[in-house]
Amino acid sequence: MSALEIALLVVVALAATSIVVSTLRLGISPLPSSRRATRALLALLPADVRGTIVELGSGWGGLAIALARARPAARVIGYERSPVPWLVSRVRRALGRVRNLELRRRDFRREDLRGAAAVVAYLFPRAMTALAERLPRELAGDAIVLSHTFRMPGWTPEVETALDDAYRTAVFRYRVGDQPAAVDRGGAFRPQ
Repeated sequence: MSALEIALLVVVALAATSIVVSTLRLGISPLPSSRRATRALLALLPADVRGTIVELGSGWGGLAIALARARPAARVIGYERSPVPWLVSRVRRALGRVRNLELRRRDFRREDLRGAAAVVAYLFPRAMTALAERLPRELAGDAIVLSHTFRMPGWTPEVETALDDAYRTAVFRYRVGDQPAAVDRGGAFRPQ
């Protein structure tokens, strides 16, 4: 085996180990959104969305890049804690010259999401439960939340679509102000 082959093998082994360790630590592996799911989520995102779009758990960057390209007037921020997918997404962003996309290697649970016009999530159910409680406190009533596969517990989707794939994957669009935690008795948004 040549030195180059050994070096490549070491890099691959380190990357795989990093992904396994991150998966065990975070409780979920970085799963990319399928092309169909990406197209469906983009179709659910209003064309006139302005401001900041946040993707929580941006993984390998495919969906974040698609969001940024589809909405060039918006600022897109992707959060990912797993180092290898985050690094790959940064390379993809640079190679694709996607200027309105910022990729942060941070825990979105510790970030202030106020001011986001839209939040996109493909997270496990426990994280979705935490978001369902948190987002009405941080986002404006007209903010959009898009979810891939997993529902926002206790929320009623504005739109729900089942994809024509082997799993009948669901995607959801919610409006924050329409959710029980965000509405007072008079029906007005109640910022907290």
